[in-house]
Amino acid sequence: MKKNIITIVVLIIILALIGTLCYGYYKKFTFKPQNPVATMEVEGFGTMKIELYPDEAPNTVANFIALANRGFYDGLTFHRTIPDFMIQGGDKEGNGTGTPKLSDLKDGGSDEKYSIKGEFLANGYTKNTLKHEKGVISMARSDYSAYASMDPELVEKGYNSAGSQFFIMTKDNTSLNGSYAPFGKVTEGLDVLDKIANVEVVTRDENAQEGLDKPVNPPVIKSLKVDTFGIDYGEPETEKAFDMNEWMQQLYGGATTTTGTTEE
Repeated sequence: MKKNIITIVVLIIILALIGTLCYGYYKKFTFKPQNPVATMEVEGFGTMKIELYPDEAPNTVANFIALANRGFYDGLTFHRTIPDFMIQGGDKEGNGTGTPKLSDLKDGGSDEKYSIKGEFLANGYTKNTLKHEKGVISMARSDYSAYASMDPELVEKGYNSAGSQFFIMTKDNTSLNGSYAPFGKVTEGLDVLDKIANVEVVTRDENAQEGLDKPVNPPVIKSLKVDTFGIDYGEPETEKAFDMNEWMQQLYGGATTTTGTTEE
């Protein structure tokens, strides 16, 4: 009798251990980590919460997190705002021409300007299925396609020219899908987004040489930080930024400023 009791106890212990082990494996293979969430406070407008999607655009998200949590975006502005399209910010120059440096990204980084590869379909990246719907945040980049007849590689240079500038959609726009890298979406504060989009601008004249959609008083990002919920997304992969001005000077002896733009 005593032997049977011992046997039963041993079996119960074994079954408990097996159950614990199976549950551990179940949690390991079914656990989905919390997506990182950015909190953007805009002076005089309010706060937006933006959920980021590393499964869709991992390198883009890693780049944004690294810059944000080093304070890069604090004090920068939204330099372009268009109702029913998007608002654009994240440029140190405040005019859409700025490119970040490796020293903005990490301690010990050089002053070399960098860019990241575009994680979108036109650039051969198929995992990003996000669409440019209202509230979606996406990376601004340059478009050199107008010069492709002189150098076909310039199209790809434009695809891989994103750095720090981003835009947030204020209305759905299918024309951008597959050509820009969306990487998150506003989950709180859409009213703040709408208020920023409708600020007074210098001009809405599409023929204007300067000041197109530039706010008279550009909204200031007081703070932008990302909660990663304990997950380390690592350093983003970067490449040396292409200098379009240098290319133009070599070709024509002139210059152009096309960095960090998105077309309506």
